[in-house]
Parts: sequence; structure tokens; C-alpha cells
Amino acid sequence: MKPYRWGALRSSWLFLIVVLTAPALLAGDFDTVVPSKNPLAKRAFDHFYNMDYDRSVREFEQLTREFPENPIANNYLLSAVMFKEMYRIGALDSESYANDSFLDLKAKRALDPEVTKRVDELLERSERLCDVRLKKNPDDIDALYARGVARGMRSTYMGMGQRAWLSAVRSALAARRDHERVLQLEPGFVDAKMSIGIHNYIIGSLNFFYRSMIALTGVTGNKQKGLEYLREVSAANGVASMDARIALALFLRREQKYPEALKIVKSMLDQYPKNYLAAIEYANLQNAAGLGPDAITTYRRILENYKEGKYPSAEPQAAAYGLGVTLRGQRRFDEAAEAFAMVEGFPQAEKRQLLRSTLAAGEMYDSARKRELAVEKYKEVLQADASSPEGQLARKHLGKPFHYE
Repeated sequence: MKPYRWGALRSSWLFLIVVLTAPALLAGDFDTVVPSKNPLAKRAFDHFYNMDYDRSVREFEQLTREFPENPIANNYLLSAVMFKEMYRIGALDSESYANDSFLDLKAKRALDPEVTKRVDELLERSERLCDVRLKKNPDDIDALYARGVARGMRSTYMGMGQRAWLSAVRSALAARRDHERVLQLEPGFVDAKMSIGIHNYIIGSLNFFYRSMIALTGVTGNKQKGLEYLREVSAANGVASMDARIALALFLRREQKYPEALKIVKSMLDQYPKNYLAAIEYANLQNAAGLGPDAITTYRRILENYKEGKYPSAEPQAAAYGLGVTLRGQRRFDEAAEAFAMVEGFPQAEKRQLLRSTLAAGEMYDSARKRELAVEKYKEVLQADASSPEGQLARKHLGKPFHYE
């Protein structure tokens, strides 16, 4: 691959992460499956955004049985199956995408081949159902929109799950073309602006060289236009509005526009209080915005909610680690050490998480002048994996105590 193409691909990662487009208010027979008209679809989406994926899948399966020729219903099921798997392998953690290094990271867990097979089958079915309609009428707005959604989800699965970045970008561009055609035919079709808004923001964020290279393909971008499109979709209260809010909050965080990002994520939590990812993103945003004490309260509330079984899906080790990071920033070293050490008590924690948190606990004990406890943690890291980056730091700290600056 040419160097400039790889650089542009690495710089376009955000587009792959947040193409979570779900079908919105449509016309004709497609309209029969939107949540505002179909109670089963509404219940399924409530479960989906509260991260109760199993119930969501079952209810969307029922919907596809009732509407077997409807690609929108099929896309709903595809979303639930796909994002359940993305969450399981750890691909929905926004903290993992803070910089381009995530492209070289391995997923916490491998994709399930059976799930991948089902995702592929559902993707092919959605595109086939849309193509049947488009052969009869190439300007079928609903079919164009539904096909763009399916192509966007294919891009997401390839990028976030399979790490096939070049193929993912190709599918993302195909999704954008479908939705641009929708807007040409129907300028008021607001939800079609979501994928275009994301793409505009990403390309508009690239430096001049990469923008010029991408412009050769006929694709352009404008960062402010992208944010405006996402704000418009978010305010429309269609099915895609939740996904637009996810994308918008992520971009606003990168722009360091924390008050607006916090407001958006809070609205998501108010609507879907069992969404663990939204809850921890809110805490992460509070910490990034310099609201350390508030973030500490939020992280602790998340951990309490987890103990009380309030989240259908949750990985509490991330909240414990985030709590430790925030307490460390507040120079509350003893409490930070306890938070980092808490990660070891969660069975969901992966090896790298355990190494990182155990090392951090040792560093906090050192900073609190509790050298014996610090040494104990460093030895745990060395015993677990002496050759890891954490192991190398632990060995260094055994020779010279760590002091937090």
C-alpha cells in the first residue's frame, strides 16, 4: 500500500468507529417497522440501547419473521447481533480509540466465527432485499437509505471487528454515496445526513496533504458542516438520533468542547439509564473536562450500580481503572491505589488490564510512601509477565521508587 494511502486510512479511523447508523422514519411499507409505529420494534430498541442485547436480538428476530422481505427490519437485527459481538470482544470502549495506536492493538477477545457468519448472512440479505427494489426503481429512496445503512454496518464490522481497514473504508464510501443520492432525491431526509456528517468531519479534520489525496477520488469534507449535520440528526429524534449523538459526543470530545459533549451524553443516559458505555463515557468526559471530583462520584456510582445488578452488560474493571486515574490526578494516592487494585477482583479483566492496573497500584503506593506495598505490587507484575512493558517498568521501580509528578 502506498504510504499516503495508509496515512489517510489511519487518520480516518473515527469514521469506522461511529458508523452505527440505524434506519429512521421511512415511507411506504418500510414505515411499518419504525419504533414510532411498531411497539415490538420500540421495545427491541429500548433493550438495544440499554445494552440488553439478548432480549433485543430475540425481539428483532420476531420482527423479521413478521416482515421477512423488509430490509429495515433485517438491519435492526443485524445491528443487535453485530454490536453484541463488538461489545463482547471489547471493541466499543471509546478510551481505546484515543489515538491511532489502537490500529495496532489486538481485540480483548477473538471474534466468534459463528457470529461472523451470521453477520455476513444478514448483511448479504439486507443488500439483496434492497437491490431487488432498486432494480425495479433505481430512485427508491427507502431502499437506497437501507442499503447505505447496511454498507455502513459492514464497514464498522470490518474495521472494528476484523481490523480490515482498507475494505472498511471502501464500504464506508459506498454508504456515503447511497446516502448522498438519498439527499439528492429527498433533501428533507434528515437521517441520511448522519454518515455524510461523520465523513465530512473526519475528512475536514485531516491535514491539507491527506485532504488533497482524498479529493482525487471526488470526496471532500468540512469539519463544521459535519458537526452541523450531526446536530441536526441528533435533534430530529429519529431512530438514528441516538447514534448521531454518540458520534457527535465523540467528536466534541476531540474538539475539547466538553460542556456540549457532557450535555449530549447526559441526555443519552436520561433516556437509557442502563447503558453502561454511556455512563462510563460521561465519567471519562467529566475527568477530561477538569471536573475530577464529579468524575470520581460518577465512577463510584457506576461501580455501585454494577454491584446492584442495574446494568444488563458492564465491564466494571474499566470504571475501577478510570476511578484510579481520576483519583491519581487529584493526588489522592491511597484511594487511587485501592481503585487500581480493585481491578484484580473482577473476573472480566484481561491480562493487559491486570498488568496495567497492578503496576499503577504499585506506583500509587510508592507515591503515598508505602514502599512495602508498592514492592509487593511490582513483584506481582513481574511474576505475571516480566517481559511486558509493565514488567519492565516494575523492574525499574524496584530499583528506584516511583513518584507521581
